[in-house]
Amino acid sequence: MDQQNRVGSKFGGGGIAGANEAGVDRRERLRKLALETIDLAKDPYLLRNHLGGLECRLCLTLHTNEGSYLAHTQGKKHQTNLARRAAREATDSSVYQSQLLAQQAAAQRLAPKKQFLKIGLPGYQATKIKDPESGQLGLLFQIFYPEIKPDSIPMHRFMSAYEQRIEAPSRDHQYLLIAAEPYQTIAFKVQSREIDHQPGKGWKHFDPDTKTYSLQFLFV
Repeated sequence: MDQQNRVGSKFGGGGIAGANEAGVDRRERLRKLALETIDLAKDPYLLRNHLGGLECRLCLTLHTNEGSYLAHTQGKKHQTNLARRAAREATDSSVYQSQLLAQQAAAQRLAPKKQFLKIGLPGYQATKIKDPESGQLGLLFQIFYPEIKPDSIPMHRFMSAYEQRIEAPSRDHQYLLIAAEPYQTIAFKVQSREIDHQPGKGWKHFDPDTKTYSLQFLFV
């Protein structure tokens, strides 16, 4: 069949290109353009396998060289999968944000943050003691709260040196924290030794008349 003398063709030009030839030419032009504008090192879906080939992790396709992979990224399949991935990520993000907001709202309803004006540190007295029977050493703390909030009872807890951010942490010390509204929390640095929690080895008491909180404990 004479391709050179077809209607609309130029003499010696090989005839009008068909759909296949036009597709090949279009893909080649897209490949060259992509090589100039796309940095493959930043493509999150490009994977180089042990055989030296390229894989698209989004579409699960194999490619022999970079040009083939770039042509694939400009194709309908890859672009469709990109759109689907973006839509799915947007949906997941929206669901996550909704769940997070719901959790925060529920937390605020269940445990509203207390707001009160702190009036400073309370007075205190610390005394070293020794159990006359066992010979265990310990400490007795007396904290004075003359303006304590009505119906409020002081609370205490022991804190590891690695929980605080005021001093450099040391395994040789721990902290005793005592708090009562509206006073600021007071902390004592004590030896990092095990506290004896057996019955009769320690006690605490708040006297509402003198408004004094007493706490005694023994080391093991």
